[in-house]
Amino acid sequence: MKILVLTTLYPNSEQPRHGIFIENRVLNFKAMYPDTEIRVMAAIPWFPFSFGIFGEYAKYAQIPASEVRNNLTIDHPRYPVIPKIGMSLAPMLMAMALLPKLKKLQRDGFDFDVIDCHYFFPDGVAATWLAKKLGKPIAITARGSDIHLIPQYTLPRRMIKWALRNCTQAIAVCKALADEMRHLAPHCKSVEVARNGVDLIKFSPEEDRDKLRQKLGITGFTLLSVGNLIELKGHHLIIEALTQLPNIHLCIAGHGPLENSLKKQVKELNLDNRVTFLGLLNQQQLRDYYAASDALVLASSREGWANVLLESMACGTPVIATAIWGTPEVVASKEAGLLIPERNVEQIRHTIQQLVEHPPVRSSVRQYAEQFSWQHTSDLLYTLFTNLVNQSHVQQAPRTQSL
Repeated sequence: MKILVLTTLYPNSEQPRHGIFIENRVLNFKAMYPDTEIRVMAAIPWFPFSFGIFGEYAKYAQIPASEVRNNLTIDHPRYPVIPKIGMSLAPMLMAMALLPKLKKLQRDGFDFDVIDCHYFFPDGVAATWLAKKLGKPIAITARGSDIHLIPQYTLPRRMIKWALRNCTQAIAVCKALADEMRHLAPHCKSVEVARNGVDLIKFSPEEDRDKLRQKLGITGFTLLSVGNLIELKGHHLIIEALTQLPNIHLCIAGHGPLENSLKKQVKELNLDNRVTFLGLLNQQQLRDYYAASDALVLASSREGWANVLLESMACGTPVIATAIWGTPEVVASKEAGLLIPERNVEQIRHTIQQLVEHPPVRSSVRQYAEQFSWQHTSDLLYTLFTNLVNQSHVQQAPRTQSL
């Protein structure tokens, strides 16, 4: 089976953590089904200048047209993005840019059997049109904001509903998203839930945790908050809650536009000696901080399926997270940690205090996380893709005319 992964969310040489959760699913699937052939088409916005003064936009120009990551070929075709009106035009512009690339891919010998698309807008809308044009089955996985945020806009909502009705298979990473997809497009085809897994080898407890904490300079009860430094991740709420939690330290891993604002908040609240900004960490560094910390706190306002929760639990570290979207499906037992019933400073403080007073046993946290291996998800995806390909071959088979 030849699978074409189509998404704008995939790591590249300039953005190594961009969409890493999709790469993890692809690589784990490939490891469990090595006979499949996979090619990744990760389109990126066209930008003409690679000079550093253009910041994040300059990275688009620096990304190569094609690269190899983990033995998979990743193509990066460019598509135009028009400011202000670009959101509504993005699916069409992306589809027009990708069509000749996909036809060339087929001519060059990779005549894919199925399209594995990630994110419904603009990716899924464009990919559904391309699949119809090329006569290929397509599965689209909803990731979060593509279902619970973008449909707030009228035209994107209509296009997402069209993609839901016309894709061959809709997939959600959690039941909460699947329910919303059915509500959004009641006449869509069946929606399957294929949750994200966690690499239980890469993310594992530390045998000598005291030595690791000493190496990282961690002392006392330490919280870890991981995610882009943006409002929806709630780092600012955790910092404020810290003013009512004496003797507790906080490490923040990530980068983003609110970095200076958060550092200013820490200074104004006189928390300089209790809050540490770690910057952007690679996965090995993250694993060490997960294993060394006493709890992970995720105060997000939106999450489809937060991978950081699984990664922390796999390291034996309990989690505290706002009870939104798929998070209650991840943190479904007190062995894993606690849910924050409402996203405000007082509830965050109260929930942290509860866990400080009654922390789960770390070995039990790890055991809980072990149910989220990639095996089940990969098996489900292989079955879904195989069925889509078989059904497509039946539909395309020539009919025998009766005499």
